[in-house]
Amino acid sequence: MKIDEFITNFNNHPVLFVGTGISLRYLENTFTWDGLLSHISNELKGNDEFYYDLKYKYQSNGEYDYPKIASELEAEFHVILQDDRNGKFKNINDIFYENIAKNINISRFKIFITELLKSYSIKEDKKAEVAELQKVRKNIGSIITTNYDTFIEDVFEFKSLIGNEILLSNPYGSSYKIHGCIRHPDKIIITDSDYANFEDKYELIRAQLLSLFIHNPIIFLGYNLGDKNIKSILKTIFTYVDPSSKTAERIRSNFLLVEYEENSENLEVVEHDIDIDGMSTIRINKIKTDNFSEIYRHLGTLSLPVSAMDIRKVQNVVKEIYAGGNIKVSITEDIESLKNGEKVLAIGSTKTIKYEYHTAEEMMINYFRLIEESNHQLLTLIEKHRIQRNQFFPIFGFIQVQPEISNFDKLKEIQLTKIESLKSTPDLATSHSSIEGINNDENVSASKKTIAIVKGILSGRINLEDAEQYLKEYPEKRKTDYKKLLCVYDYKKYY
Repeated sequence: MKIDEFITNFNNHPVLFVGTGISLRYLENTFTWDGLLSHISNELKGNDEFYYDLKYKYQSNGEYDYPKIASELEAEFHVILQDDRNGKFKNINDIFYENIAKNINISRFKIFITELLKSYSIKEDKKAEVAELQKVRKNIGSIITTNYDTFIEDVFEFKSLIGNEILLSNPYGSSYKIHGCIRHPDKIIITDSDYANFEDKYELIRAQLLSLFIHNPIIFLGYNLGDKNIKSILKTIFTYVDPSSKTAERIRSNFLLVEYEENSENLEVVEHDIDIDGMSTIRINKIKTDNFSEIYRHLGTLSLPVSAMDIRKVQNVVKEIYAGGNIKVSITEDIESLKNGEKVLAIGSTKTIKYEYHTAEEMMINYFRLIEESNHQLLTLIEKHRIQRNQFFPIFGFIQVQPEISNFDKLKEIQLTKIESLKSTPDLATSHSSIEGINNDENVSASKKTIAIVKGILSGRINLEDAEQYLKEYPEKRKTDYKKLLCVYDYKKYY
């Protein structure tokens, strides 16, 4: 089965289970588990021999016990830094003692890991692929990750949840950091004792994750078939779910492992059997490829009745109702007699409830996100809005995402007329090639700065990258000046 057909069969928002391979694929400065510990040991000792001794000590049948290696490395790290207060790792000692003064107990080892991973840069040749990944976020329910870095939640703009936060969470729009996060170094799980504590508390978290696995498609990214995380998840699921049941079959059909194979353009999903200790063989779906962009494109164009973000908003309202919030609930007819496709959920003011997802103004406020996400479903609503002849509206970018807007020709004519009128206005700042220069120029009055920026964009003196950044950071996006600038940018970039 081809990947597009496989994804089209999803009838719920997928959950991404993200491993180290994704950070290794996209980031300049990242490590495997072995690589991270090796790097720390080398920084500490100046060579690899100490780490090799640890690996020799904690290996069995060709496998290394990395939590025990990490435990011993952490102890050595502590002793050496304690004896060398102002040496190579002075900044780590500074942070350690500042924390202790505040009764915050975080090991020097974990502070160093945090400092090592807290900033990252995306590989230049992968930026276009990351842009495709970003478009997927509107269709993703949740993320589960074993990574310490913040790359994946930064791309998706999801809320990070760690430890007990997972139990109290709204799953939609959340990133479950099951092994901790550099934003909370005290909760990083890396040593033998960390994992022992984690297992003691994991049962309730396991139940929360199991619910996601049963009800949502699960896509594993950044793992391989032999990964212990994959086998652990499968064992968890099929310990609680009868492998011969219809529920088990539904889970299997929605389960996809994306495995990296260098230079492969393969798009075929195949079945694969995995042997799980103490259980029968489990059959899963997998695809081996290097063509991740194509997978992201199909996830991004997956058409579901409601966006994942709208479900999150509804769940927050329902949570408030459960808590006894002062929210009115009105059910107008027998909902049991209605088919799913006939039901409408409306949440808003008691004064005016309209069947409307996004106003034209909200589309302009969210312009860059709608285009970055290629949110073609939402942009079909443009046809329902009445755009007046005196109104700015950035139709040229939107038509790139949703080419079937039936009133495009009319909206195009309106915007071209608006642009032509702007072209005929005097150019007040011909000496400036930057927005900052115009805004800092006292000879250009405050009331004329917007039109000066407009003329700068239209003439090409101000580059579109600077204009885009300025618009994204614009503080009052409901103002006419923002809408005018946005439509000029939209015209220059897409027309």
